[in-house]
Amino acid sequence: MKTKLEEAREMINEVDEQMISLFIKRMAAVSMVAEYKMENNLPVLDSIREDVIKGKNFEILSNKMLEKYYNTFFDGVLKASKDYQTDLVKMYEEKK
Repeated sequence: MKTKLEEAREMINEVDEQMISLFIKRMAAVSMVAEYKMENNLPVLDSIREDVIKGKNFEILSNKMLEKYYNTFFDGVLKASKDYQTDLVKMYEEKK
């Protein structure tokens, strides 16, 4: 019989696997966004879009006690997305 700790860790492992798959999918979309921004000479940072996404996601988050922690998590997601876009733009510029 599994302990609560073992069950919790198993659940975390499953969620982490799902998150990796979703992260890869998200970054593929981010790559498409970067391509569009390069083609249209738009900056990587779109703070209005970030605010809209955050607002929408906080509405979906049913556990208000987790808002502070979700904000930290999602700030990391946004930073990774912007960093990836920046790197893609640099790679594109270097190929020119």
